[in-house]
This record gives sequence, C-alpha cells and structure tokens, in this order.
Amino acid sequence: MFYESVLAIEVSEVNVGDIASELESASAETVLREVVERFSPGVAVSCSFGGPSGLVIVDQLARMNLLDRVEVYYLDTGLLFSATHDVREEMERRYGFEAIAYRPQLSLVQQASLHGNDLWDRDPDKCCGIRKVAPNAEALVGKSAWITGVRRDQSVGRAETPVLAWNARFRLVKVAPLHNWSEEKVWEYVRQHQVPYNALHEDGYPSLGCNTVCTVRPESGESLRAGRWRGHDKTECGLHDSP
Repeated sequence: MFYESVLAIEVSEVNVGDIASELESASAETVLREVVERFSPGVAVSCSFGGPSGLVIVDQLARMNLLDRVEVYYLDTGLLFSATHDVREEMERRYGFEAIAYRPQLSLVQQASLHGNDLWDRDPDKCCGIRKVAPNAEALVGKSAWITGVRRDQSVGRAETPVLAWNARFRLVKVAPLHNWSEEKVWEYVRQHQVPYNALHEDGYPSLGCNTVCTVRPESGESLRAGRWRGHDKTECGLHDSP
C-alpha cells in the first residue's frame, strides 16, 4: 500500500505535496484509509453535523472499520440548531461512537458582557473567532492530520481545495477526501447508504451554521453557502481561510 512507502518519512511542508500528488485521483475511501494508516493515532475528523459531507466521511470510516482509530469532533458554539444536535445523536447511536465537543471559553452571556449583544451581527469575524476558530485550534492540538468535509463545488473560495496539504497554522496535514465530489454525488451516497442527515436540508437550508442571522435560506440559483452571513462580506467562518 502507498502508506508503507512513506511511513518512514518525517512529514513536513516539503514532502506533503508528494503525498498529495499520489492521492489526487484516488477514491475518498482510499484517501481515508491511507491517511488513517499513515497518521493515526493523531487523526481528527471535524464534522459539523450540519452539511452532509462530514456525515458521509463518518459513514465511510465506519464501513472500513476505521472509526475507532480517529477522533470525530464538533464545535459546539452554543448556537447550533436543535436539528444539528439531533442528527449528531442519531449518528452516534447508529455508528457506536461519541463525537467530542469543543466549546468556546466564553458563554453567550459572557460574550455579550464583554463584546455587546448580537456580536454575530455586528462583527461576525470576531464572533466566529471566539466560538469556532479558537475551539477548533484547541481540537487540533497534538494532532497530525485533520480530515474535513470541504469540497471544491461549495464556493468560489473553495474551488482550489487540494485533497491533502500542509496547514501552516496548525502545523499538520489537512485532508479533504471529498474535494472533487459534487453536491449531487454526496446526496447519491447519502441515499444509497441511508446515512442520517440534518432535517433542515428538507427545509431549504443546503449549508448550516449557527441558528442566528448567520444561517438563512439561499435564494434560487445562489451558491450552496450563500445563506451564510447574509449581508456581510464574509464567506468563511475562518476555519478554512489558510492552507
């Protein structure tokens, strides 16, 4: 297998590109298998339990009996939709795992006291920094690989997403096994394997974040993430801003 040929190589920014080249055209399952074999036990899988991509990744890992070799985590901002918690609990029951929650240091009351009410509306970058970016940094401490559900078709800013790349911010390998999947292909997988999914997708929400003004239904013809941070010049929460 491929991982055997690179097992002895110290992972760094220099040689990750070679690994990525080998996996660029590989199936998502192959990418996941190679990453787990190469980098476990330090593999983290971020799953929002909002969009379907992360759920597909969890299902694939379970089918390959690899779920117990990774840490599946989510960012509990304190503002998630109840339907998001519902699908997380359903996934945990079905696949027999427990997703690890990483939470902000500030409660919503403390945040309002320090920064004022409705920070997500006045300064969404700061709010995301407190409630998502900082907890995500905590989740990745000591990890060697970070598996995400980011795909090229989700937005213009994600159009060049590599299957695997060195992430300088967290000093680990960031992996996008579904990088070249389409929205249609994701949903075909969900239907074929009867993967649980967030009920709000049936109510016009293709992309889900916090249950404030940060998540609304996009208009017909808009991109999948157009309903996020409506009215702000913002398309990402900050988790995926750097390679």
